[in-house]
Amino acid sequence: MEGQSSRGSRRPGTRAGLGSLPMPQGVAQTGAPSKVDSSFQLPAKKNAALGPSEPRITVVTWNVGTAMPPDDVTSLLHLGGGDDSDGADMIAIGLQEVNSMLNKRLKDALFTDQWSELFMDALGPFNFVLVSSVRMQGVILLLFAKYYHLPFLRDVQTDCTRTGLGGYWGNKGGVSVRLAAFGHMLCFLNCHLPAHMDKAEQRKDNFQTILSLQQFQGPGAQGILDHDLVFWFGDLNFRIESYDLHFVKFAIDSDQLHQLWEKDQLNIAKNTWPILKGFQEGPLNFAPTFKFDVGTNKYDTSAKKRKPAWTDRILWKVKAPGGGPSPSGRKSHRLQVTQHSYRSHMEYTVSDHKPVAAQFLLQFAFRDDMPLVRLEVADEWVRPEQAVVRYRMETVFARSSWDWIGLYRVGFRHCKDYVAYVWAKHEDVDGNTYQVTFSEESLPKGHGDFILGYYSHNHSILIGVTEPFQISLPSSELASSSTDSSGTSSEGEDDSTLELLAPKSRSPSPGKSKRHRSRSPGLARFPGLALRPSSCERRGASRSPSPQSRRLSRVAPDRSSNGSSRGSSEEGPSGLPGPWAFPPAVPRSLGLLPALRLETVDPGGGGSWGPDREALAPNSLSPSPQGHRGLEEGGLGP
Repeated sequence: MEGQSSRGSRRPGTRAGLGSLPMPQGVAQTGAPSKVDSSFQLPAKKNAALGPSEPRITVVTWNVGTAMPPDDVTSLLHLGGGDDSDGADMIAIGLQEVNSMLNKRLKDALFTDQWSELFMDALGPFNFVLVSSVRMQGVILLLFAKYYHLPFLRDVQTDCTRTGLGGYWGNKGGVSVRLAAFGHMLCFLNCHLPAHMDKAEQRKDNFQTILSLQQFQGPGAQGILDHDLVFWFGDLNFRIESYDLHFVKFAIDSDQLHQLWEKDQLNIAKNTWPILKGFQEGPLNFAPTFKFDVGTNKYDTSAKKRKPAWTDRILWKVKAPGGGPSPSGRKSHRLQVTQHSYRSHMEYTVSDHKPVAAQFLLQFAFRDDMPLVRLEVADEWVRPEQAVVRYRMETVFARSSWDWIGLYRVGFRHCKDYVAYVWAKHEDVDGNTYQVTFSEESLPKGHGDFILGYYSHNHSILIGVTEPFQISLPSSELASSSTDSSGTSSEGEDDSTLELLAPKSRSPSPGKSKRHRSRSPGLARFPGLALRPSSCERRGASRSPSPQSRRLSRVAPDRSSNGSSRGSSEEGPSGLPGPWAFPPAVPRSLGLLPALRLETVDPGGGGSWGPDREALAPNSLSPSPQGHRGLEEGGLGP
């Protein structure tokens, strides 16, 4: 980035600007007052740095052909360089034909799909966080951003449209993620359009259907083409007309690709279809990406001998200056887009398609780089009483009672990948400044680097983050012995909780979201299956205990005599056989598939929960924000 020696010099250090605030003697500690060590003072920090003036965006599309993920995707994501300043700020990944057979979807209902896990694992070490994801059967869209850009990303929404079988099947169609980035409205649209040479008009009709049906909420851009910048990509399935198989292969082998461009259906459509007016694409200087023999770089040698084609494409469109003001109120022509690369990746052979990636440089004449929430924390927590967080809100920020502050390890993968969390309290410390404290039980023991983030329910994203700081809390022998004794005392109990996720699972549940809608007719449910609907079909009420699971007022936890937290709900799970019931799900802002665990339910309703098995009752709508071990380790919580 220009004018920057390193990426670290411009991370939004949202710990800044509150160092002179006095420390009150009583602070909120997960709902209870506590005494703060008067010798502990938060140091003053430098002001927050600005967001990038020229952010870089990488877009990837890949029809994976129901294949298993490869071991490494580093080269596909352009992550090989060691200099972080040369890398992308945001990465959008569009997949098509992810295995969506019934048995695979049943597995994905319990765990995050393998492709999403692959990309989160690959991008996490590079400071990327999953901003949002949406899945429609085999079509998936993942959007990542560097964690220090999150405060400048707002109003994240998703949508999807089925076009297969007349709109009843999601094997074809489009999924989208839209958001405001640095004050500009961006939309990413991943499509899988009908195949075969003679379906060009049907592809146009499907694209028009997707554009007309996908609508977003709020005062900003409502339709896809209303956004300041639209990226359209996917397996668009356009073919090469007129030329026969032998001529196409000759042009490829002799590196005369330009002879094929004029017969490419999408190139023809860009000049003749009004719906594609304004869409741009870089030159096709790479060989056609379809169809290959799986496991090789040889074009189709089967009996069908399909003609090679550029089916996998990446296009973009900037809102025309004459199209009216942008949703941000400024002229949209102030946004300029430059494509730096557009290429296929022949090294990946798991599918009959080759993945395609493009890198873009965005130039903003203006940018909104003021975080809505500024967090302040000490450089290091060495005692539990130092786990104090103070935050200041901008006057324009519309906070919610479901906002929360999460504690994350450096390298966290998404907003639900927290170690502990605490509800964002509304107790006023000084003007627009507030203060919360993490409970001692929720804090991680040992030494490590961590980040604090303020999650906004209304914006569905972390709108305030800190720079990394250290936590060095020694493991207590007393806590260890207490755990041992507790385990001994519970040996006689029937611990029938069945963990369906690994202890460190990072799989948040989709839950309920008013920002995710489908504009296609819903499919019939399978009778007798107690499965959560897909993210594109879910419309019912969520039983999530998190702050973003429902808009009703929060129910105070009813603490039993042994200190466990039990909640109550007007509605409970239904249709679950026998004594088994699903516990409340984690909320969905990320669009990932749910992480579930089965628990036995006391038929009499009078049983108590042991202190080592603290959990929410299956019908609970009100978790304690103290970071129970079960919530932290199982991936449940806000």
